[in-house]
Amino acid sequence: MDILKLNEISPVVDKVFAGKYTLAKDAKNPVGIILRSFNMHSFELPASVLCVGRAGAGVNNIPFDAYAERGVVVFNTPGANANAVKELVILSLLLCGRKVIDGVNWAGTLAGNGEAVEKLVEAGKGKFVGGEIMGKKLGVVGLGAIGALAANTAVELGMTVLGYDPFISIKAAWGLNHHVRQCGDLSTLFSECDFITLHIPLTSATKHMVNADTIALMKKGVNLINCSRGELCDNAALLDAVKSGKVNRYVTDFPTEALLGVPNVITIPHLGASTPEAEDNCAFMVAKEMKDFIENGNIANSVNFPACSLSRGGVQRLTIIHENVKNVISSISDTVAKEGVNIEGFVSQSDGKKYAYAILNLDTPLTEATVEKIRGLSSVVKVRVIG
Repeated sequence: MDILKLNEISPVVDKVFAGKYTLAKDAKNPVGIILRSFNMHSFELPASVLCVGRAGAGVNNIPFDAYAERGVVVFNTPGANANAVKELVILSLLLCGRKVIDGVNWAGTLAGNGEAVEKLVEAGKGKFVGGEIMGKKLGVVGLGAIGALAANTAVELGMTVLGYDPFISIKAAWGLNHHVRQCGDLSTLFSECDFITLHIPLTSATKHMVNADTIALMKKGVNLINCSRGELCDNAALLDAVKSGKVNRYVTDFPTEALLGVPNVITIPHLGASTPEAEDNCAFMVAKEMKDFIENGNIANSVNFPACSLSRGGVQRLTIIHENVKNVISSISDTVAKEGVNIEGFVSQSDGKKYAYAILNLDTPLTEATVEKIRGLSSVVKVRVIG
């Protein structure tokens, strides 16, 4: 079976796909596609594709809703690059507090001035005095994998940490340091904190959540960090706030032309997950997700279908993607029962919206005619038979 690579991927995937899989850049009939940043919106998806795996968390480069209509499962890797991004956030905190970049750039100009560099350094270093982060208050907006790690590390560095996340998962809540104070509203976090870091997805509701109105709620001299998505911030409003001194420093991992070269704006060239460790983690995780789906039909960390898995049992497995409407499951089970086949194991999950997914372990293989009857049922999108 072929896996199409649309980007260069860490070689750790070779171990996961060792054996009956071939990874190639020119696969014509792949069962899966693995990628990082390749833009798939104008890509012609082969009919053979069962799943697409994004080695990273963001999937803006994949038309996953359109793929769902074709029964193609899209996977991502939430949390696999969390430590790498967390470390960049902590670095950003330090860069907000201390004028290290300004000082380093200035020091690079001291050669050839006819005076000892040591003397020039001592005379000029006062221009780059900065504050410490210990004892300051950090607001973390979004307490997912990255936000929770950043919050916990900031506590260990001696900061007071406020967190806001109305949708925090149980797993994330259990992993959160008990010293992190959870805020019930953003206005409290914005008004109290010396530093604010954003860790939420970009949606129509969160676009430009940092704007003139929300900046007005913040303390004078606040420091903002955005290693999540550039569009979370209204850059025009931010530039005005930086110029007026309302915002002391803005650090972003998403440069735009308007932000380049602006004093007190630090533009990092999208380095959040750019570590070999993060690339390995993401590649390994998505390869495992794809392999488990291709071979067993199990779904974990999909962005367009619900998580759903079942231990192998029986002699044949049937997986069914269908619209989330009434009576589909009963129609499937009735069709299987009419052939005298017993369902040894069954699980079904819906996304609460348009689609649902079912896995059936059968004690006897279905005839092709019965499989075709299931495929022909109203609201059934895709049926797979796994031996």
